Amino acid sequence: MRIVFLLLALLGAPSLAAADSNFKRINPPGPYAVGLRVVEQYDFARGYRGATDPLTGKPVTGERARPIQTLIWYPAAKGSGRGVTVEDYVKLGATADDFERPPAERAALEAKFVRARVAVLSPERAKAELAAPMRARRDATAAAGKFPVVIYAPSFNAEAYENADLCEYLASQGYLVIASPSFGQASRGMTTELEGVETQVGDIEFLIGYAHGLPQADMSRLAVAGYSWGGLANVMAAAKDSRIGALVALDGSVRYWPETIKQSRFLTPARVTAPMLYVAAAPKPVEEQAVDVNKDTSFLAKMKYADLYKVTLYPYVHSNFSVMFDQRLAAEYGDYDKDELSVANGWVETYVRRFLDAYLKGDAAGRAFLDTPVAKTGAPRHLLALDVAKAQGAPPTQAAFAAELNRVGFDKAQATYQAFRSRDGDFAIDETEMNRWGYQLLGNGDTRAAVAILKLNQELHADSWNASDSLGEAYAAAGDKTRAIAAYRQSLVLNPKNTNGVTQLKALGATP
Repeated sequence: MRIVFLLLALLGAPSLAAADSNFKRINPPGPYAVGLRVVEQYDFARGYRGATDPLTGKPVTGERARPIQTLIWYPAAKGSGRGVTVEDYVKLGATADDFERPPAERAALEAKFVRARVAVLSPERAKAELAAPMRARRDATAAAGKFPVVIYAPSFNAEAYENADLCEYLASQGYLVIASPSFGQASRGMTTELEGVETQVGDIEFLIGYAHGLPQADMSRLAVAGYSWGGLANVMAAAKDSRIGALVALDGSVRYWPETIKQSRFLTPARVTAPMLYVAAAPKPVEEQAVDVNKDTSFLAKMKYADLYKVTLYPYVHSNFSVMFDQRLAAEYGDYDKDELSVANGWVETYVRRFLDAYLKGDAAGRAFLDTPVAKTGAPRHLLALDVAKAQGAPPTQAAFAAELNRVGFDKAQATYQAFRSRDGDFAIDETEMNRWGYQLLGNGDTRAAVAILKLNQELHADSWNASDSLGEAYAAAGDKTRAIAAYRQSLVLNPKNTNGVTQLKALGATP
C-alpha cells in the first residue's frame, strides 16, 4: 500500500537543497558550519599498479603505490571557505585514482565524467541537480576543539562522496568524517571475493592512521560507517581493531555474504563487540532471496556480544542508500517518489546521528531515543520498524577470559574456562597458544598466574607431554619442587625421549 508522507510535519520545516532539485533535505543542520578538504595521497605500504599496463602492455610510469583520494568533512567556522555544488563532488570521481594529470587534462576528464553521470537525465534536470548547493564549504576554517571520528566506507566500486549529504550532516553535528573510494586491489574495479573486501578494510585502516594526524580528531571516539560492501568491510575492520567503538551499516553486505565471512575466519561474533546500527532496506520476497542467506547463516542473528539496533526502512530498496546517485541523480524512482525517499533519508540521518551521539558522545538523550518505540519517535506510520538486541555479556575470547581471571583470580582458571565454554561451545584456546600465554606470564614474573594457566593447559591436554613439561617448569619457578617433579615425571611417561624432562629432574635432585 502506498504511503503518503507529510514533509512539513516531519522534524520541523525542511530546508530545500535547491528549488529545482528532486532531493529535499529534511533535517536542519547542526550547530557547526561544514568544511570539506580533499587530499590526494598514497598508501605506500600497498601497491596498486603493476609494472606494465594490463590493457596496452606498456611499462607503467609514475607512482605505483595505492592512491587514496581522501575526503574530510569537518566542523568549521561559519562564513569561511567557498561553496560546493553537486557537480563539484561528481568531478572528484574523474581522477579518484589518478593524481598526476596536468590541469587541462584533468579538467577534460572531469567534464567527461560528469556528462556520463547525468547522461540519463534531461538537460534541464541535469543542470538543476548539478548546480544544487551542498552544505560543505571547501577548505573552510576548522572549528576549534576535538571531535569524534567517523570513517565512511562506500559501497561496491563507489565514490567517496556517494553519501555526501549524510557526511555533511554529521559534520554539522560535531563529527569529523573521512572517506575514500571503494576500489579493487589493483584497479578501480572492486571484486566480489575476500581479497576485495580486505582491500577496503586496508583503506579503512589507512584512514584511521591518517586521522591520528588531524588536529580536530579525538581518536578515543571512533566509529566506522559503511554502505553495502562497505557495510561488510567496516565490520571486518572492527573485528581486527577494538578501538572502533561503534558501527553503522547501511544495508551492509555483512548480512548478505555469509560465505565471504566464513572464508575470512577472523570475522566472528565473538570479535565484534562494538555496538551496531544496521539500517536495512525493505525485505525482498522469499522467492528473490539467495539460498545461502537465512537465519542460520545470518551474522546479525549470531551477534551476542554487542548492542544491535536494526532499523528496517520500508520505502528503501538497496540502491536508495546512495543518496547522491540514486536520489539526487536518479533518472526514475520505484514505488516511492522523490519526496517520500527524501523523508526516508531524513530518518536515516536521524537514527545514525542519535546512535553515534549515544555511543561516541555518551549522550543520554541519544540512548533514550534508540530505546523509544517507533510509534513515539514522530516517524510517519509504516515508514520503518526497529528491532533491538542488547549485548549478552563479555565475548568468549582469550582477552575476555584473561580479564575475567584478573577479576576473580587465576586460581579459578578451570571453573572460569568451563563457564566460558558453557556460554559458547566454540570457545577454545588451543594448546600452543595457552602454553605461550603461560610462558609469557612466567617471563613477566607472575609465577602464580603462570602455574594456573599451564595447569589448565595440562588438564585440558592430559595426553600432551609438552603441557606437563611446561607445567613442571612453572612449578619449579614457583618453588614447588614436589609438584615440579611430578609434572616432569608425567611428561616422561607420555614421552620417554623427552631429554629436557630428564635434565630438569636431575637438577631437582630426583630420578627420572
